[in-house]
Amino acid sequence: MSEQIFSIGELAKLMDITPRSIRFYEEQGLLKPTRNGQNRIYLKKDQVRLKLILRGKRLGFSLAETKTLFNLYDSHKNSKVQLEEMLKMTAEKRAYMQQQLEDIAMLKTELEDVEARCQEELTALTQGQIA
Repeated sequence: MSEQIFSIGELAKLMDITPRSIRFYEEQGLLKPTRNGQNRIYLKKDQVRLKLILRGKRLGFSLAETKTLFNLYDSHKNSKVQLEEMLKMTAEKRAYMQQQLEDIAMLKTELEDVEARCQEELTALTQGQIA
């Protein structure tokens, strides 16, 4: 039984992204398809890597962070090293997101204060014009 292979167009359609995105990830060293002349040949492992790239992107991981994880996997088949690094990266990402949430809450409060002051001034101006 032969392994399933994909052209760049087939993989792009399957993953709902553009072939250009796949080529970009290849340029970044995240994907390494085999070649048959000028044609790229993607295997199931490339599809899995692409899923991980897209998931990492959705979770807010940079391509450099994703590449770090891939390099760990490629050089250390020991999942303990990978899991420890992933835990470290997720803790950092969680702390960053928590700071963002706090910043957003502070900005929201400031906007509400500005809005209230503007509303008070508008009310005062409107009442002054009626009287």
